[in-house]
Amino acid sequence: MDPYVIERVRTVMDAAAMTKAAFARSVGLTPDKLSKSLSGVRRLTSLDLALIAEAGGTTVDWLLTGNEPLRPALAARTRSDTAPDPAGTAEVTARFAAAYEVLELLGRSGELPAVPEADPALERYAAQGERLAEEARERLPAAELETDELIAAVEERFGVDVAITGLPQAVDGLAWQTDTFRLVLVAPTDLWTRQRFTLAHELCHILARDARSVVVESHVAPGRQKDLAEVRANVFASHLLMPARELTEAAAAEGELTDSAFERLVVRFRVSPSALAARLHQLGLIDAVRRKHLRALTTESCHLLAGAGDEYQRQASRASAERFPPRLASELYKAYRDGETTLRPLAALLDTEVERLHDLLAPEPDEPAPGNGTSTAGGTDQQDAEEGDLVFQP
Repeated sequence: MDPYVIERVRTVMDAAAMTKAAFARSVGLTPDKLSKSLSGVRRLTSLDLALIAEAGGTTVDWLLTGNEPLRPALAARTRSDTAPDPAGTAEVTARFAAAYEVLELLGRSGELPAVPEADPALERYAAQGERLAEEARERLPAAELETDELIAAVEERFGVDVAITGLPQAVDGLAWQTDTFRLVLVAPTDLWTRQRFTLAHELCHILARDARSVVVESHVAPGRQKDLAEVRANVFASHLLMPARELTEAAAAEGELTDSAFERLVVRFRVSPSALAARLHQLGLIDAVRRKHLRALTTESCHLLAGAGDEYQRQASRASAERFPPRLASELYKAYRDGETTLRPLAALLDTEVERLHDLLAPEPDEPAPGNGTSTAGGTDQQDAEEGDLVFQP
């Protein structure tokens, strides 16, 4: 057993201000097993280390390596008078950082699929956004998909974990990527067309490699940002959600672009009237006066007048509900079921109490408890057979 690991375990014990026997019981070990582990006779298993880390409010990575938990750098991009709260944003991202760290240590990160990249040969950022959208549409026919389908497709085809979760005031979304994960968070809201545009906007930051530091977005809006990376992301989102050929053909099929025709296009392409009017004007299908008139309409009124009020309410309901990346949550739960970690990482990700999550996931009477050993009241005592188990090997 690495003496430095033992030293860090002793640090956790000292901070707990408990007797050795009490600390042993708190992490599901007998005092004898803990003594053997501290003397190097018995190896600490992965579950032992996970429970010790939980008791000390630290991570298994710190116990093994001394590395501090991943702390993302924030790159705020805002056009709001109310600046995003850095502490609140860091708190949200820390939950996801901790989950990714656990999966990486356990060898459960998985491989990220190759994705399109911005073409540096195109000097104009707007042209880069348009080209990226063309390549992305080959995998992602976004205009044809409802938002929940769009999210699932982004996760499957680009390896991006997407969550709808509470974000600090004034933050619509954020993007973050490393060599081992890609993450997009969007805020729950009944303004589902804004949420949809934000999702596409953040996807561009991932594909363009803008999000090595956390990119925090405040009030994403088409055509409003001046930062070149934001211009690229807005162009990408507009072209992905309202592709030129499909929109032009749909507009031509309507004949004259009356208010009623425009309302039907809002419903079909699932975008806000302001975004659609801007795109139609860009394509030369309406003039500036008409654009100004159409931008004054609302998404809800367009759906109601087009006879799609039920669809509007369904989309608003889904956009208001929290959603966590299924791959991330699933892998953490599998690690718990395989006895590799505790429920703490999953509970932290879901922002819930460990006890409540344990009750929700409690096995049926005839279902074996998680882990490889015999369960006790604490659910962590293990058979003598694991005395020779290897120390936690990520």
